[in-house]
Amino acid sequence: MAAEARALFLANRPLRTPDSIVVHDKFRGTEIARVCRADPPTLQRAIEAAVAAAEPMRRMPAHRRRAVLDHCVARLDERREELAHVLCAEVGKPIRDARGEVARMIDTFRIASEESVRIGGEVIPMDRTPRGDGFLGLSRRVPVGPCAFITPFNFPLNLAAHKVAPALAVGCPFVLKPSSATPLTALLLGEVLAGTDLPPGAFSILPCRAGEAEPLATDDRIALLSFTGSPDVGWSLKSRAGRKKVVLELGGNAAVIVDETAAIDEAVERICFGAFYQAGQSCISVQRIVVHAAVYEAFRDRLVAAASKRKAGDPHDEETFIGPLIDESEAERLEAWIAAAVARGGRVLCGGGRRGAVMEATLLENVPPDADLCAREAFGPVAVLSRFDRFDEALAEVNASRYGLQAGVFTRDVQRALRAWSELEVGGVIVGDVSAWRADHMPYGGVKGSGTGREGVRYAMEEMTDVRLLVVRGA
Repeated sequence: MAAEARALFLANRPLRTPDSIVVHDKFRGTEIARVCRADPPTLQRAIEAAVAAAEPMRRMPAHRRRAVLDHCVARLDERREELAHVLCAEVGKPIRDARGEVARMIDTFRIASEESVRIGGEVIPMDRTPRGDGFLGLSRRVPVGPCAFITPFNFPLNLAAHKVAPALAVGCPFVLKPSSATPLTALLLGEVLAGTDLPPGAFSILPCRAGEAEPLATDDRIALLSFTGSPDVGWSLKSRAGRKKVVLELGGNAAVIVDETAAIDEAVERICFGAFYQAGQSCISVQRIVVHAAVYEAFRDRLVAAASKRKAGDPHDEETFIGPLIDESEAERLEAWIAAAVARGGRVLCGGGRRGAVMEATLLENVPPDADLCAREAFGPVAVLSRFDRFDEALAEVNASRYGLQAGVFTRDVQRALRAWSELEVGGVIVGDVSAWRADHMPYGGVKGSGTGREGVRYAMEEMTDVRLLVVRGA
């Protein structure tokens, strides 16, 4: 007899539905669980519950919001290893990386707890012009109301936390739709939230088919939509979102510059990590490596040697660095992109092999800039190298992209670092490290095709609030 499907959460409470989604171990291919699937009426009930919860959530004092978040920190910490093993299976994330994601997710809730009691306003000097003489201006931040969150498969715990924890910190009810490929960890988070005293309707967690989540974008009762995922889906949702606020965290083909002043061994170590960590399934994974001609050959040879040692295979093995892609079709797509690049003159420096959904760490050079491996988001363990002579050329090459999420710059020249910060068309410039570096309290987000708005706990809280002004005459 098949195991009973894990319940979804509707208005804070577990609910079993007749339909289910099968979840597979991404490396072994075996069924590991079934989760209840929300149908369209269930989604409507969740939105209605969030609308009803908006006022009670708004009235929750800061100390109660903080207590909810502290509860999450404590309970999630108790379940660290359980959460890590679920991540390892449902995502195919190497177990060491899975533990790292759990730790970051707990940090995200802890940061939100701290920020929940720091939501302030300001006194506005109205008398800076004669018109304001005798007036007092005050501002405060108020929650926007019901929020809709759609999260991807690659970091299903921490990317959910980057939406859920700020919402709880400011007092916004929400409906969360996790990826159908990786819904288990979101439901485990729901179990933790269900142990709090949040008002009824404060949260719903609804695995469902992508097409059935349309009301999260189109329903005007939702005040904010926050989506992390592919650019095509994200921009399409934004076009149908009406008047609600929209935060989009989308894709990238992130670049790293290595100039002739850089510490080569350190750059090799960090770039090897940034390109192949998470099997390259990160929107800030290093995909383009732009190296000064004077150090290009030495850098290339050392990077190839380092990449060739990265173990790919079973993510349950403590020594594995590269686990499977989310499914075999993604590995087949990437294999085809590599073949297309080679057909146009690209040269494989290492890797290129595939076993099912597992791909080796792969590096290429001489790839045309308009080839898919350069121009689009690879989302796999593949990176391409190119060389430059002048720093201006490197900056221009990084900017020659439809995306603009983050970039890394390895240089010891402070003037070049500042120029990169000024001129690179990205949301964040990381000097001395890779584009894939992120801390959970920093502002994070992109420009151009990489999205709009910012995450990072305090910055997400700002997105989820509106400024309300008070002006008093005669003060």
